[in-house]
Amino acid sequence: MTIHLTKEQGQAFLSSKPKRSKYGAEKTLLDGILFDSKAEANFYAALKQREKAGEVTDLDLQREYDLMVNGVLIARYRADFVFFDRILRARRVVDVKGYATRDFRLKAKLMKACFGIEVEVVK
Repeated sequence: MTIHLTKEQGQAFLSSKPKRSKYGAEKTLLDGILFDSKAEANFYAALKQREKAGEVTDLDLQREYDLMVNGVLIARYRADFVFFDRILRARRVVDVKGYATRDFRLKAKLMKACFGIEVEVVK
């Protein structure tokens, strides 16, 4: 999950005693956005560079999808990054994961089944 913070809020949050992540991820503040991990923040920084170069457009963070089967809401999936890659000429849905949990693997399959969208995993 990504949270937008002011500089003061970010400093206060980062100076407080950090809660240990189950998977060892360390929260990281970049451009006033609090990311769940350093890897996610690094991927965002790389995407921003590609956006400045004109390679990426329509960058969206934490886009939520309702995963419905036969009109019944099964789950919600929140993608880390959704953007249009002008080089590949494709909309990409990317999740930064150190470890793909069982829940994530199921939601990725539901994304493919419900929307025909392949979720890319970046480590």
